[in-house]
Amino acid sequence: MTKNFTFALADTVEMKKPHACQTNNWEVMRLGADIRLKCMGCGHVVMMPRADFNKKVKKLLAKANDPVNQKSDFYVPKEEIARPNFS
Repeated sequence: MTKNFTFALADTVEMKKPHACQTNNWEVMRLGADIRLKCMGCGHVVMMPRADFNKKVKKLLAKANDPVNQKSDFYVPKEEIARPNFS
């Protein structure tokens, strides 16, 4: 079975197997030959080759710039997320 998903940064995907924190939802943080994912449950960041990612992904849950997500009460655009300054 071939999956023809197109991914963009900040998309949310569901993987076949859950993470140790029992969450299947991951945010795409980097695209290229390797893909970096962040667990939506505990914040753990993993990096895997694109071939492994294509085997392990189950479905695309939410697109980052989808207008439906912007209507949600709890949606916060990526630009408005507060980030700590560690410098």
